[in-house]
Amino acid sequence: MNTLPSLDWDHSLESPVLQVTGSWTLEQRKPELTDVWRQGGRLPEQVAVQVAVDAWDSSLLALLRRLQRLADEQKVTLQLLGLPDGVERLLEMATSPSTQAKEADKPEYGWVSRLGLGAQGVAKSVANSCTFIGEVIQAMGRLFAGKARMRMVDFWMAFQQCGPGALPIVALIASLIGLILAFVGAIQLEAFGAQIYIANMVSIGMTREMGALMTAVIMAGRTGAAYAAELGSMQANEEIDALKTFGFPTLEFLVLPRVLALLVSMPILTVFADLLGIFGGFVIGSGLFDISATQYMNQSLAMLTLTDFLIGLFKSLVFAILIGLIGCYYGLSCGRNAQAVGQATTNAVVSIIVALVVSDAAITLICTQLGI
Repeated sequence: MNTLPSLDWDHSLESPVLQVTGSWTLEQRKPELTDVWRQGGRLPEQVAVQVAVDAWDSSLLALLRRLQRLADEQKVTLQLLGLPDGVERLLEMATSPSTQAKEADKPEYGWVSRLGLGAQGVAKSVANSCTFIGEVIQAMGRLFAGKARMRMVDFWMAFQQCGPGALPIVALIASLIGLILAFVGAIQLEAFGAQIYIANMVSIGMTREMGALMTAVIMAGRTGAAYAAELGSMQANEEIDALKTFGFPTLEFLVLPRVLALLVSMPILTVFADLLGIFGGFVIGSGLFDISATQYMNQSLAMLTLTDFLIGLFKSLVFAILIGLIGCYYGLSCGRNAQAVGQATTNAVVSIIVALVVSDAAITLICTQLGI
């Protein structure tokens, strides 16, 4: 049976001793520590605290910590006697500063050292990225050979997220892009009486460039960030370590379904964006310049070629690979706290958008040089 907690001074010895007895648990009513401490009167430089409790929990630790603060205020040294097993260790953990809270002084490097450290960081990042890409290629090879352990349910869930789920936002942005292209071009073409060429400009611009690029930018902020956040949260919660411990291939379970879902959905979304962008151009052409639907459609079909359409689809496949790989890479390399997950998501989105613009410029330059 638990007894009431007791806190009393014993003045029978040469030096007063503070007796801590009874059951020091949360449900028990405790004596007022400040009043008991004052009853000790003028205390010597060292005071003994005799602990002989029947039961204890965090209430005993809180009492000892408060006693230590009161003793420090009067410059008195406490001597703790009879501590139960584990209490001394817990007190050491409570009184010692956290190692994570200590910030080591950063050494001051010269510009040569900073340049070298930056180069080392870049080289390490490149090496890790190449390793990740190589492992993904190997996993893809096992998938084509029928030896991968990817679950189709994961693929369909990822496809639902980055495919049909993205249709509304892609439709809205693509339509507005078509409207903007047509309106900006119409202002210049009107001066020459060549408003009919609005259809040419919008159809070429959407199929070769803007359809694939704007869809990829939308997917970077919507799907790439989601991949980084999902995998980063799994890394922080040690779920990925659990998969590795049980022998499950992480890339085949987590990365392949997401990358394949993007490879399937991005061309479909790009075609959808091309059609809506052309329709947005038709709205401006018919609304402001009285271009009929037949004229607009004939002009668009006469200008478009299969090459233009295939270049846009090729770009969408390249963009899909970049979004999937970069989003998953930052998620898997994330730290193990909430702040690291947010930082990984931010880095993923920024890196994806930069990679999209650079790759789009490179493909456009190559196509221009080849005359296609």
